[in-house]
Amino acid sequence: MLKFLLAAHLVLVVFTVGPLMHVAKTASRGIRHGDAAATRSAARSLRIYAYVSVLVVVAGMGLMSQKRHGTKVAEFSDVWIWLSVLLWLLAMAVVLGELVPTLTKVTKLIEAEDSVVTYTARVVVAGSVVAAIFFAVIVLMVYKPGS
Repeated sequence: MLKFLLAAHLVLVVFTVGPLMHVAKTASRGIRHGDAAATRSAARSLRIYAYVSVLVVVAGMGLMSQKRHGTKVAEFSDVWIWLSVLLWLLAMAVVLGELVPTLTKVTKLIEAEDSVVTYTARVVVAGSVVAAIFFAVIVLMVYKPGS
């Protein structure tokens, strides 16, 4: 079961968090080009990937509870585990609280032929923050500080 959960966790990371980071980092293109279809698609994709990323955490928690050589793989009290979960929550707050609403608003403004130039930097910064957060999570998962 350990190997299955590890594989599931990694596959889910690659196919949900990877695309989420890509969309978050490239969503500003639609704003720069005034493409409502692109910003609508980015908002929808970010929302879907954010919700599906819960499965990454579920698989990670399942993996954490497994035993290897008679001892648990990890405990929630391990710094790298709780900090990774906290960072994931922060990333989801940025995605669902800033990126998705901003892109939804921008889509309506583009369709109304209003100016959206001022929103480009907001989306770029939010996307960069999400990427930096997930980079930190990867570092925590690899180096496992405190264990």
